[in-house]
Amino acid sequence: MYISSRAALIRNISVSIVNGTITLIILLIAPLGMMAVIVNTLLVTVATYTVTIAADQVIKFLQPDRQISFISQPRHSEIRTRDRSGLNRRQ
Repeated sequence: MYISSRAALIRNISVSIVNGTITLIILLIAPLGMMAVIVNTLLVTVATYTVTIAADQVIKFLQPDRQISFISQPRHSEIRTRDRSGLNRRQ
């Protein structure tokens, strides 16, 4: 699977924002001070972003190096037609 670095960055940021929003909603229900809620939400968001970056690096390390030849060197194939005179057709 190929994903560009820009798409990975957008995915990681969106996952971090969703996790931070869920954490914020949960912590606003809890009887904590507002500063504790804000700090905890920011820590969860940064931790999620860091973990997704680390996961991308692990996946990149585990995938074998593949050269995508069809992008840089298009292959031209010849189309051959069959000789239809030797076919047995039922009527």
